Amino acid sequence: MTQAGLAERVRAGDRRALARVISLIENADPAVRPVMKELAPLARGARVIGLTGSPGAGKSTVTGALIKAFRSADLKVAVLAVDPSSPFSGGALLGDRVRMADHATDPGTYIRSMASRGQLGGLAAATPQAVRALDCAGFDVILIETVGVGQAEVEIASAADSTLVLCVPGMGDSIQAAKAGVLEIADVLVVNKADRPDTQPTVRDLRNMVALSSAEWKPPIVTTIGTTGEGIDDLVDQLDRHWEWLGTSGERDRRRLARARDEVTALAFGAVRDRLVMADDLAARVVAGDLGPHDAAAELLASAGL
Repeated sequence: MTQAGLAERVRAGDRRALARVISLIENADPAVRPVMKELAPLARGARVIGLTGSPGAGKSTVTGALIKAFRSADLKVAVLAVDPSSPFSGGALLGDRVRMADHATDPGTYIRSMASRGQLGGLAAATPQAVRALDCAGFDVILIETVGVGQAEVEIASAADSTLVLCVPGMGDSIQAAKAGVLEIADVLVVNKADRPDTQPTVRDLRNMVALSSAEWKPPIVTTIGTTGEGIDDLVDQLDRHWEWLGTSGERDRRRLARARDEVTALAFGAVRDRLVMADDLAARVVAGDLGPHDAAAELLASAGL
């Protein structure tokens, strides 16, 4: 299939062609460049929502419930579910897609699992470009579900318009809640599995943390039970409220500008990295103390014409 033909098929709504484009993006195939150039004018500024949180917080279940809610509003929904890489195949484990099986045959829903491939931050390196491809394919809402993350993996905040951070009851005392840096990126805090008995103490700890924030937008706290759908309507309402705030405050444009800047910078760094060939003799001179690492880096850049 030619690049022009691939772009035309994506434009026409061909899901197999879209899957092919995302695979080219994941593999850093140069053939994707003319395809993305053809698709670029089709970008409509889809709403991008990120979901993150610790493993077992119910991200996949809540994602499935959000798909149902947005589809009931007749919105086309795409999901990028970033899974840990398999140590054997290097691919995604597909655990997230298993939990969203109810939407697999819905023509208005597209679900794609992506392997993190060792990328830190909870996302895959190809995620930003994949989001752009989905936007060009005409989806109204793009949900990004991250790998289960810890306190320092907050990359999703730069990739989404709105970031949901999912917690579960019994996450720890107020000090533990305050030091969990991943909570600070939340636009909406979600206490999932709210049928557990220690839900209210967790909500209280989160409220105490939010009260310390001096930001213009203070994240609301929503309790949900993802398996039954309880609280999902309230969650969608809070997401809509944040979406409106993003528009009126100008924050949406600022975030999208920063997102594009990060995407271009990452691609540029990747191109530079590909041009650098580390010679063993250069590394050996550093080990022997004959050359400092800064001087070695300068020689390496000079050898690549940079």
